[in-house]
Amino acid sequence: MTDDRRQFLRTATMSVIGARLGVLGKLMAHTALQLSNEGELPSFAGANGWLNSPPLTPAALRGKVVLVDFWTYTCVNWLRTLPYVRAWSEKYKTQRLVVIGVHTPEFPFEKNIDNVRRAAEEMRVNYPIAIDSDYAIWRAFNNAYWPALYFVDAQGRIRHHEFGEGRYDQSEMIIQALLRDAGANGIADELVSPEARGLEVAADWATLKSPENYTGYQQAEGFAGGAAHDKRHAYAIPAQLALNHWALSGDWTITARTAVPSEPGGMLTYRFHARDLNCVIAPTRASARIRVRIDGQPPGAAHGTDIDEEGNGTVTEPRTYQLIRQSHPITDRTCTIEFLDPGTEVYCFTFG
Repeated sequence: MTDDRRQFLRTATMSVIGARLGVLGKLMAHTALQLSNEGELPSFAGANGWLNSPPLTPAALRGKVVLVDFWTYTCVNWLRTLPYVRAWSEKYKTQRLVVIGVHTPEFPFEKNIDNVRRAAEEMRVNYPIAIDSDYAIWRAFNNAYWPALYFVDAQGRIRHHEFGEGRYDQSEMIIQALLRDAGANGIADELVSPEARGLEVAADWATLKSPENYTGYQQAEGFAGGAAHDKRHAYAIPAQLALNHWALSGDWTITARTAVPSEPGGMLTYRFHARDLNCVIAPTRASARIRVRIDGQPPGAAHGTDIDEEGNGTVTEPRTYQLIRQSHPITDRTCTIEFLDPGTEVYCFTFG
């Protein structure tokens, strides 16, 4: 993932979504024919495999409206768009809409098709999925972001794109317009209002002051103390951490992509300002226990979906774990994660 994408997600996805009237209302006066032509739908021939469908081709999709959704299953920005994409797929699947999820991995474990299959089942991603582990489809679209939506008309032309979160009403209006132009009947103006849960709940943008961050030395920011690259090293947490800074305690190995506790009892402390704190963690054994504290105390009602009120949780598969979900007021807080068992790789933190 490039620094350009990180900067994009810090700014574009943190904007407030406009009201359904106003700017979005103007779209009602436009038809799909007035959307831009961004070129022909590229081939999916570079896919490493498919889930939920046989291989699909642009030729076979002619006459259909296609929504191509670039995703990777640990990306919280994509997860927060999923309720809408899932709802559109279900609502319009009998009216010539085909949603194709292109899974292009960010982390090494996301190249494992069994991990993608399990995640898709758990997240109820039932539409066709092209496995893009070699980035062939990503390059064919000249894509640079997760999430990214490409809207394709029945003639196989890309007519619009959306990068990042938000503008869901506008996106659905474009789908409706393209379907009407394709000859679909009974397309009403009503828009979906999906219910989101867990990681799929929209960020609390008004209080969010902590950006996505990584633990590997290639992309990490705000690490308190110098990192020893690719070798075991003893770290200590300073007495105070500035906002959006983090530190380690105990023996850790920091690689280009991950921070790995070398023995049980390693701790990671993060100073943040957000409703939610999430962490991408991959176990290297069947399971590994973790313990979470907020400002030195059990989280209680502020626990995320993957830990209990006492702060206890278990890492069982490589994915995004929701550790903290607070209620208001939101202030600067310190989260400490203690890794009680060996065998975990810590990749990144996201906030909401």
